[in-house]
Amino acid sequence: MGSYILKRILLMIPTLVGIMLISFAIIQFAPGGPVERVIAQLQGTEVDATARIGGAQGNEAGASAVAQGAEQAGNFKYRGAQGLDPEFIAKLEKQFGFDKPVHERFLLMMGNYLTFNFGESYFRDVSVLQLIGEKLPVSVSLGLWLTLISYAVSVPLGIAKAVRDGSRFDVWTSAVIIAGYAIPGFIFAILLVVLFAGGSYWSLFPLRGLTSDNFAELSFFGKIADYAWHLALPLLALGVGSFATMTLLTKNSFLDEIRKQYVITARAKGLSERRVLYGHVFRNAMLLVIAGFPGAFIGAFFAGSLLIETIFSLDGLGYLGYKAAIDRDYPVVFATLYIFSLLGLVTGLISDLIYTWIDPRIDFEAREL
Repeated sequence: MGSYILKRILLMIPTLVGIMLISFAIIQFAPGGPVERVIAQLQGTEVDATARIGGAQGNEAGASAVAQGAEQAGNFKYRGAQGLDPEFIAKLEKQFGFDKPVHERFLLMMGNYLTFNFGESYFRDVSVLQLIGEKLPVSVSLGLWLTLISYAVSVPLGIAKAVRDGSRFDVWTSAVIIAGYAIPGFIFAILLVVLFAGGSYWSLFPLRGLTSDNFAELSFFGKIADYAWHLALPLLALGVGSFATMTLLTKNSFLDEIRKQYVITARAKGLSERRVLYGHVFRNAMLLVIAGFPGAFIGAFFAGSLLIETIFSLDGLGYLGYKAAIDRDYPVVFATLYIFSLLGLVTGLISDLIYTWIDPRIDFEAREL
């Protein structure tokens, strides 16, 4: 197993470099950029796409500050209809690092990323790591609790459906979870807001943030209740479509095992159905389900739902990545891509290790990578 882990780790390096290289190359051909954004800001022609959903003022102020800093440093002035001084534009390009060749910028970026030095945001006076750290609690809360709740509901439901395969219970539960899977999460989120968050009917749940303003003053159990109160609607909106895949995977895994010869033999020996199901079938049937937990968490963590975060005013990594892409804040864009890709690769390795832990018969070293 040690040699397999080493091979996988070594394989991560070219994979990660390839992901970053392709993304970096695509960005070079994308229209606009941080320099063009500052110029548009100075000329008064910038239209921030996110201004339509609010929250653009901070970044606009940041862009203005960048432009003013470059202007003061270079003693250049805006010339109205005549445009901008070419030396001023060159100063901006140098400030953003675009005065270097493309390959040199990529190598410099990857060299810094190896030491997790992600630099600072172009339009916010804060380091990228600090910015990600500020948004992380929201995404971790959504991803972790969504995964745990999904497993807590889907696994027992999938087992019950497998045991009652073809029954009325199996049919109507399948209809319910498939209907939930078909409903777009953001549509359901809007419905929840309208019904339960003061939209048009009842104002039972909050519509902003993870905690109340008086969170620090609450007791221990009061903090738990307040935290759950704020997460209830976002998790319900995210989870409505998350049960189908896991439930059906659990059901099919159990059905596949129940029909095998060793189960028939165990029943012939007089073992109770419960002993057969949980003593013999469960371990083999849950192999795929349990081993997929890290991937399910990462999927829920990063799928994070930009629309859900926007609807419920949750400032997480999903909204951060979207805003950075719109604002051409490349340090934030590439840092989040690097971290997400690295975590995805590590998660794949962890899933393989869980496979071998659950079932020692699996030997990854015996197969080719």
